Amino acid sequence: MLPDFKQQFKQLLRTNSVSSTQANLDQSNKEVIDLLASWLDELGFKLEIQAVAEGKYNLLAQYGSGTGGFVLAGHTDTVPYDETHWASNPLDLYEADNRWYGLGSCDMKGFFAIAIKALQPLLNKPFKQPLFILATCDEESSMNGARTLLASKQKFGRAAVIGEPTNLHPIRLHKGIMMDRIEMIGQSGHSSNPTLGHSALEAMNEAMTTLLKLRSKWQQHYQNPLFSVPYPTLNLGCIHGGDNPNRICGQCALEFDLRPLPTMVADDLRATIIQQLTPIIEKHQVSLNYQPLFGDIPAFEQNANSELVKLAEKLTGLTSESVAFATEAPFIQQVVGDTIILGAGSIDQAHQPNEYLSLSQIEPYTLLLRQLITHYCLS
Repeated sequence: MLPDFKQQFKQLLRTNSVSSTQANLDQSNKEVIDLLASWLDELGFKLEIQAVAEGKYNLLAQYGSGTGGFVLAGHTDTVPYDETHWASNPLDLYEADNRWYGLGSCDMKGFFAIAIKALQPLLNKPFKQPLFILATCDEESSMNGARTLLASKQKFGRAAVIGEPTNLHPIRLHKGIMMDRIEMIGQSGHSSNPTLGHSALEAMNEAMTTLLKLRSKWQQHYQNPLFSVPYPTLNLGCIHGGDNPNRICGQCALEFDLRPLPTMVADDLRATIIQQLTPIIEKHQVSLNYQPLFGDIPAFEQNANSELVKLAEKLTGLTSESVAFATEAPFIQQVVGDTIILGAGSIDQAHQPNEYLSLSQIEPYTLLLRQLITHYCLS
């Protein structure tokens, strides 16, 4: 039989599914997918499991038939953890202070248990449009689950809620993420005679100045007051180069983070950077190796006047907002259509020891999801 709500929550936390860019920490999410699939199958959902990579899977579960419908979407992976910093076992549910503690409690395995709790009382009613549960892999690392879903060219639903923690506030905007690496390759030589080499470090010095000038230009040109930081940010994160003070630096690498606003296109930004760096490369007689550290995450924006945004604002009594963190929303939006981020718990509790979900948010969120399902699938 289907476990009760608390047991579902507990079993999800106990099923480890860390995703990481570090191979020694990265794990499969198959056990979580199998767990969700077994529960949703028992409830009468039609299941599709999509292989993304070795040990990595997406699950798309559908209840009812027809076109359109509503999508409840979330990711099955968590960030890595250090158990020594937790006051309780991170892979188990621990209750204290009117909270449920555990890795993934708010970000975001707990979402699936709440989604099932919300939909169960509706399953004896006639569905006019289908309900979908989408569970993805690797959101916390590469977002390959959502990218693979988009690449498969599937289309389903007409509105989607992503249950990332937002304290029950509807979110319709977030910035994108670009993380890039610039490597200047020059020619080393004895430092007593500058003509013996071409300094990659001096070239990089000018390149950093150019990036900061571009940052200033973009921040003057692009503004969006809906964000707490209303302009795009560019952070020079780390730099490595050279090996000794008496050698002309032959190689220097810079890694930086750029957070574009909606309407800013990553390929255009990157083309502008390369265009601005070209004279520096020629001047210092160095070569340039420019590459993204991972695939770009586009900025996300859902129209403020869309049916989903207006409905979420009416049901919550709150005006839709923006957040600084990135999600799978720009990918899911291209698959489904209208998309917002709306979940229980606070992002402030995510990615740190003693992550928790306040019990006071469970019933309001359950009711909210049930109302959204009713509107899109039963009305």
